[in-house]
Amino acid sequence: MNIHEYQAKKIISRYGINIPKGGIAYTPGEAKRVAQRVSPRGPWVLKAQIQSGARAEGHFVEKRAGKEGGIRFLTGRKDIFEEAQKMLGATLVTKQTGIKGKLVSKIYIEEFIRAERIFYASLVIDRMVPCVTLLITAETTNIIDLAVNEQDKILRINLGLNDKINTMQLTQIMTFLKLEERSRKNLKAFINGMHQAFMDLDAIMMEINPVGVDERGDLIALDAKIAFDNNALFRHPDIVQMHDDYEDAARVLKAAKYGFHYQEFDTGSIGCIVNGDGIALTIADMLHNRTEQMACFLNVKGGVDKDKIAAGIKIIMTNPRVEGILINILGGFLRCNLVADGIIAAASEVGLNVPLVVRFEGTNKDEAQEILATSGLPVIMAHTMEEGVEKLLKAMEESD
Repeated sequence: MNIHEYQAKKIISRYGINIPKGGIAYTPGEAKRVAQRVSPRGPWVLKAQIQSGARAEGHFVEKRAGKEGGIRFLTGRKDIFEEAQKMLGATLVTKQTGIKGKLVSKIYIEEFIRAERIFYASLVIDRMVPCVTLLITAETTNIIDLAVNEQDKILRINLGLNDKINTMQLTQIMTFLKLEERSRKNLKAFINGMHQAFMDLDAIMMEINPVGVDERGDLIALDAKIAFDNNALFRHPDIVQMHDDYEDAARVLKAAKYGFHYQEFDTGSIGCIVNGDGIALTIADMLHNRTEQMACFLNVKGGVDKDKIAAGIKIIMTNPRVEGILINILGGFLRCNLVADGIIAAASEVGLNVPLVVRFEGTNKDEAQEILATSGLPVIMAHTMEEGVEKLLKAMEESD
């Protein structure tokens, strides 16, 4: 689950991390009042609150919003009402939203903080080690490109689950960023605050980009993003209340209704149904190696019945961008025969107009294969994940 910048900043401030004074506004008049409260003389920063990066480089669909992006720097009090009016109710398109963009229903108004320098800091879970990994770089744009093409520009430090950052690691960061010694104490508190929040709240990603360093050597979170583990949200009802339904597409909301996780991507034409995010990532890698991409995936969970499975499968089948479907289920608590029954129920309601490849392994595998074999549906069976990918791509090519 993702939250907005203003919500993430409120959370990290509880862990001793400095943030600029700010407030949320839903109307131009409210924006003006908030600006007066956070910084009577200005300057101010107006930020569109959509769950997307690269807001400053984005553009609005509506001409009335002007040519500037979703983050605007203002020095005049009279400009606040006008700029807020332009942004609110307009559609912001960024590299991460896709061409449809997202509607801006609220803006965050902050005091402008003058930083002598900025850098990037994030915490992620490295599942290969496994551990929580701190990523640091002096670059604050094109982070994904850096991670792929210029890895030497990113410092990676593996942290223990309960350990605070040690002296050697702190010195390593100071040297890497070429920070002055006066920032050492503040940097230590900043990183430890991030790590404690990350662990306490069952986060899977925390990104502060940029971190600002002011003239006194203090560190300030100028932006913030947090993603939480959906499987641990039952422990954090206060976090659940922060969820913004307006950020979710109709299919995402429908999947959530049945307890499923559904994810769409900006490109690709292949839909996947799996019972594990790791399986989806593996399939995505296999497709990428064959210059193909995943359009979406649905992660179904155990403890469901045939009707819920059918409803989930229909979400994939009714996505207009999907030209082929791969279902890969490792049966355990979720029995393969339930998925087979769900496939038949979904196909009988919405039809099956694209190639469908199914791979079952585990509980009731043979029964599930028999159900599909006698269903009369043009389902292609596969024995391995690799074979499933190959058969789907071949079937899609032949159906063109």
